[in-house]
Amino acid sequence: MKAYYCDTFNLPLPEKHRFPMIKYRRLRERIEAFNQSSASSKKAIELVLPPAASDAELMLAHDEEYVRKATQGMLNDKEVRAIGFPWTEALIERSRRSSGATMQAAVTAISDGISVNLAGGTHHACYAEAQGFCVFNDSAITARYLQQQGLAKHPLIIDLDVHQGNGTANILQHDQSIFTLSVHGAKNFPTRKEQSDLDVPLDNDCNDADYLEALDNALSQVGERFDPDFVIYVAGADPYENDRLGKLSLTKQGLKQRDERVFEFCKARNIPASVSMAGGYANDVEDIVDIHLQTVMMAYEHHGSQ
Repeated sequence: MKAYYCDTFNLPLPEKHRFPMIKYRRLRERIEAFNQSSASSKKAIELVLPPAASDAELMLAHDEEYVRKATQGMLNDKEVRAIGFPWTEALIERSRRSSGATMQAAVTAISDGISVNLAGGTHHACYAEAQGFCVFNDSAITARYLQQQGLAKHPLIIDLDVHQGNGTANILQHDQSIFTLSVHGAKNFPTRKEQSDLDVPLDNDCNDADYLEALDNALSQVGERFDPDFVIYVAGADPYENDRLGKLSLTKQGLKQRDERVFEFCKARNIPASVSMAGGYANDVEDIVDIHLQTVMMAYEHHGSQ
């Protein structure tokens, strides 16, 4: 299975910045350790550097003027504050690579069944503005790219980050060829929600059992309303019970069962899938990495069973 990474495109942040950027490098290192310990002489998970998304590819989902301003450092102070990162050329390069990683994971999944972006899930980026650590919306870009390349007609975006995929909904709200599902905390960021094709808002402290029941119902509804030929899975680590920003109460086992349900949904319908990691803000960064690695390994097992 191929996993695309871009942590080597470093994004310097101020000291004590609340975004745990180190999680991406730690995730790659954990995968490298798994590969070294694998009994097979062949790499179990092939780590690949992705190309950067071009302006034309970014504009599949974003306003041309916004792409110009964002890439050339022309955003005003308010717009930069909305990102949550200082604007630098490194921010744009990393954002391009993260979108490129989801695009390449999707292309790979068409032939391999499943592939992973070790970053991505930048679902707060809207058509003409950045928000919440998200500059470009990799999921919306990838869905449109698959259609442009004739690789999929009806992509489904399953967003299970704890925060609503408001940017994805904003970009795709009038596009009936792409279905957006968001299962998220009702009383969490963003304050003003957009309308996905199916939104499932959850109460604070939602536990494993209630979350999984809500997810089962949501996937059932998607199956009744839409016939997808590709899945883009946004697998946030932030529904975790010890996440600083999550407000839900899922255990690591509950998150594993969440992933199982998504992959079984794909397997039952013989649908290829790309997976991106999205958010995670636990105090102990290794908890975040554990959850992301759990998702990657489940994708690897799913890949091996095909």
